[in-house]
Amino acid sequence: MAEYNLTLPSMGESIAEATITRWLKKEGDSIKKEDILVEIATDKVDSEISSPVNGILKKKLFSPNEVAKVGSFIAILETEEEFTSENIPSSIVEKNKNRFYSPLVRSIAKKEGINLYELDTIEGTGGKGRVTKKDILKYIRIKKNTIVIPKYDNLISSSINTNKNEEIIEMDRIRKITAEHMMNSKNISAHVTSFIEADVTNIVKWREKIKDSFYKKTGEKLTLMSIFVECVVKAIKDLPMINISVIGTSIIKKKNIHIGLATALPDGNLVVPVIKNADSYNLMGLIKIINDLIKRAKSNQLKPEETQGGTYTISNIGSFGNLFGTPIIHQPQVGIMAIGLIQKKLSVIETPKGDLIGIRYKTYLSHSYDHRVIDGVLGGCFVKKVALYLEKFNCYIKI
Repeated sequence: MAEYNLTLPSMGESIAEATITRWLKKEGDSIKKEDILVEIATDKVDSEISSPVNGILKKKLFSPNEVAKVGSFIAILETEEEFTSENIPSSIVEKNKNRFYSPLVRSIAKKEGINLYELDTIEGTGGKGRVTKKDILKYIRIKKNTIVIPKYDNLISSSINTNKNEEIIEMDRIRKITAEHMMNSKNISAHVTSFIEADVTNIVKWREKIKDSFYKKTGEKLTLMSIFVECVVKAIKDLPMINISVIGTSIIKKKNIHIGLATALPDGNLVVPVIKNADSYNLMGLIKIINDLIKRAKSNQLKPEETQGGTYTISNIGSFGNLFGTPIIHQPQVGIMAIGLIQKKLSVIETPKGDLIGIRYKTYLSHSYDHRVIDGVLGGCFVKKVALYLEKFNCYIKI
């Protein structure tokens, strides 16, 4: 029988490692192709790795709670099947079977240790999205220039002095990862936050008027978040230099608008599902996809790819009763917006006949941005654009 080295596959260029959480098979067990062998967890979501071959689980190379790097061998399987030297699981080969890579690109990838799954994440500029020599060399150059920050576990003291009036609570895995990401982001980006107050009276009243009939007709909750997403997307289209990332001294301008939604989980942790190509949806489409993503996020049913690739993030801190805040940028993005609590306020209303005092629904928008590449003019203009789109929102869904 031949030995097959089971590899921890790439799950996107932003994920470099995963924690082995549970093995579902024991050493010596017979396994069938597509049997789930091991459960893993990344900083994004939990996932599973299945067997690409029929055979036997000969040896586990990692124990539960150990961290494996993408591309490393995590188990040795024995099989009588033939397989390619690239050693890529069949499920990943299936994902790539319709994309052509030239011998030159494959040769460069092999030399640099880039497997087929990682190749599939590279944006191609050739015909039909084909990856060219220029594309892969640019990808390698950017990857090598990526800043590496020390692990959070290495930045804290291993000894803790306490007394009987204190309790030591060990961070869970997700909290450790979140802590590391927050520290990394503050170390990488020069954070600045701009605030603005937006009048959302028309939106609130419209939603209150039709939300019940809307749910009866569509089965979907009419969320205010869908409107915020649409307005943020419009502002990004007007000011596309918000939709960038930074690697080293290179600015990567994104053609696609992928909006991340910071979502609090029942256990108090955080996950950020991503609306891919958010600019391709109308309001009804946004309502459906947001409801679906949030529902599956809270029940831990998201796929790894559904938490990757975001280009801008929105956080609804108003759901916690907060007015405004200074959100931390979700790397490698350069901006994040927090939406505060919507409140009734006494406001000055300008009319052709003079100013009046009235009750309006207001919310604060907090826009944190990376001052390395976004100056105050652009950062301030962006949040102002979002506020204007909210105030002029066309309530176009009719029931």
